[in-house]
Amino acid sequence: MQIDIVTIFPKMVDIPLSESLIGKGRQQGYYNINVHDLRDFTDDKHKVVDDVPYGGGPGMVMKPEPIIRALNNIDPENKALRILTSAAGEVFNQGMAGEFAESEWMVIICGHYKGVDQRVVEIGKLKEISIGDFALTGGEHAACVMVDAILRLLPGTMKDFGSAEEDSHFKGILGPEEYTRPEEFEGLKVPEVLISGHHENIRKWRLGNALYRTKTRRPDLFKSKSLTKEEIDALNKYKNTETEKCRS
Repeated sequence: MQIDIVTIFPKMVDIPLSESLIGKGRQQGYYNINVHDLRDFTDDKHKVVDDVPYGGGPGMVMKPEPIIRALNNIDPENKALRILTSAAGEVFNQGMAGEFAESEWMVIICGHYKGVDQRVVEIGKLKEISIGDFALTGGEHAACVMVDAILRLLPGTMKDFGSAEEDSHFKGILGPEEYTRPEEFEGLKVPEVLISGHHENIRKWRLGNALYRTKTRRPDLFKSKSLTKEEIDALNKYKNTETEKCRS
């Protein structure tokens, strides 16, 4: 996969995506990430990328010319999946990460200020994406979040991809609670089933725990999931265990 990111603050993108698993993936050539400075696509000596909004009001709006020039230069034949980070966009989720991971080429435009001239969205055929119902100072952090979520799904990024299958949201639910050594810490013990060595019981406990966490913490996710008989049984068994624990 190739990802081109256009921003007025290249270091805010390039540095985070040069660390950890994504950085290693870049070094090993599993994918290419190119970061472009939007100011390189201006045609005035001051490299201006914003202007006052029509209709008045506070704040600035990103100008259309530099962005369209960047798109025409990077993706002249419009073959890439084109994304604009925008607080007004569709909310990014795990399903979307999986969908985008199937693309061979993405171009991400980092929004800034009050937003981007709407004509850029229409002319550039940009898909507006948000990472949540809140506002950021710019789209660089949003771009990094999306790229991380997408690239960790590609072969080579993670040594043990199976571990990702229990991550929160991978299967539409939250992940289960996790524990490591020591077996007891400040009076709190690891659940006995996890140290039992019985793999099937551990698997069912993790499933029930994950479903229970989702139901209690994210009822919106839980309501949207159709449970299998195995999932229902695992959830009920876990709830019964929790009830007995509370009684004791």
